[in-house]
Amino acid sequence: MRLLIVEDEKRLALSLARGLTAEGYAVDVVHDGREGLHRATETPYDLVILDIMLPGLNGYRVCAALRAAGHDVPILMLTAKDGEYDEAEGLDTGADDYLTKPFSYVVLVARVKALLRRRGSAGASPVHVLGELKVDTAAHRVHVGDDEVTLTAKEFAVLEQLVVRAGEVVSKAQILEHVWDFAYDGDPNIVEVYVSTLRRKLGAPLIRTVRGAGYRLEAR
Repeated sequence: MRLLIVEDEKRLALSLARGLTAEGYAVDVVHDGREGLHRATETPYDLVILDIMLPGLNGYRVCAALRAAGHDVPILMLTAKDGEYDEAEGLDTGADDYLTKPFSYVVLVARVKALLRRRGSAGASPVHVLGELKVDTAAHRVHVGDDEVTLTAKEFAVLEQLVVRAGEVVSKAQILEHVWDFAYDGDPNIVEVYVSTLRRKLGAPLIRTVRGAGYRLEAR
């Protein structure tokens, strides 16, 4: 899943990004309200962590603009303020949850997971079945037939990109963008390494290489 952090305290933003990346999410970070609004409008994020006190546009205005444009992405607002008025204003503009600084990182992760679960339960089923393969994107569990297969967070994230587009060709660039992030400047062949590992764990025929285009997940 892909998250956007809009937070002008750079040390806090990068600390949150590192932690959430370790949880298995792809995380993008911006430090300005206008850039945050542009990024959230142009990119299909699964959740936005949005500070209120931002340069350019404050969090209230970013949140209100996203809702006015019809974007239903879950929004977790962060603020150094406290008090019922601030919380009410944040929720009135369309935020889904509210967290006051300083906060526990453990609490933030719990809120993020709760919002993502809530969105998943309101939308399509998180369980994808393709032949003998069953992938539960909410529980992060994978079965091939009756056997459960253990995957690392990154392996699961690559598989998730393929299973939600089963039967379609998913390019290496699309996988890099969603599983890693926009700032990734390492070897793009890292995708081939993870696909090779998935083939070994799940069965080689499941993932087809479409030469020059990408990969396609097929029932076997």
